[in-house]
Amino acid sequence: MAKTQQKPLIETANLVKKFGSFTALNGVELSVLPGEVHALLGDNGAGKSTLIKILSGVFPPTSGEIKVEGEVVNFASPRDASDAGIGTVYQDPALKPLTSVTRNFFLGRELTSFNSPFGLLKMAEMHQIATEEMAKIGINVADPEQAVGTMSGGQRQTLAIARAIYFGAKVLILDEPTSALGQKQQMEVLKTIRRVQKLGDIAIILITHNEIHARLIADRFTFLSLGEVIGKGTSKDLEGDDIKRLMAGGAKIGDLAKELAI
Repeated sequence: MAKTQQKPLIETANLVKKFGSFTALNGVELSVLPGEVHALLGDNGAGKSTLIKILSGVFPPTSGEIKVEGEVVNFASPRDASDAGIGTVYQDPALKPLTSVTRNFFLGRELTSFNSPFGLLKMAEMHQIATEEMAKIGINVADPEQAVGTMSGGQRQTLAIARAIYFGAKVLILDEPTSALGQKQQMEVLKTIRRVQKLGDIAIILITHNEIHARLIADRFTFLSLGEVIGKGTSKDLEGDDIKRLMAGGAKIGDLAKELAI
């Protein structure tokens, strides 16, 4: 569990993003601590995707600040965000299904004998690294030459998470990691997230529509609606109905029921 006296690994201050006359984010404040799972929740159109695209360097903010380990950062590209220690794993982790576990783990960062793209690949060393790094967060790979397409969806998510951590992620953004998976595979991914949390030094931002998963694994919550933060708190602060209400954009269940009345 994260300790309240810790300093945030990543934080935003008054973050605004406009697309023409449309304001997608309006003054968003977010802070995530090392060793914490921080759930980012909200209905479709709440601004979650825009926020994570700004944090991962896809979009620049219109105004406001992002700090990583207390230092203001400005990302011109996803590579800048990656270099600053922000690793993003999307719902579809963009792996090559016909290629091996090891080649997907390195994917453009292969180890070569002569430190150049044209050197001989150090396959034995890469096999060992990929196997060991995945084992750290719960996946035992019997054959690192196994095609990724033969792995379960949960295992593929774990591979993408292990890769991000190995290549320096201090902040791990997980975008709907369980949404396209069956129940057993969803639990695989939740266990992986828990193992990453136990490493103690990585800040995890979990974007999910699944209230149960958020309850099971998140330490703190931030709720967005129409580009603004409408609520935040720890898992102890929020009662069951509070989470449901905030996920629905702050609407009360009774109000929604009236809206449905014909």
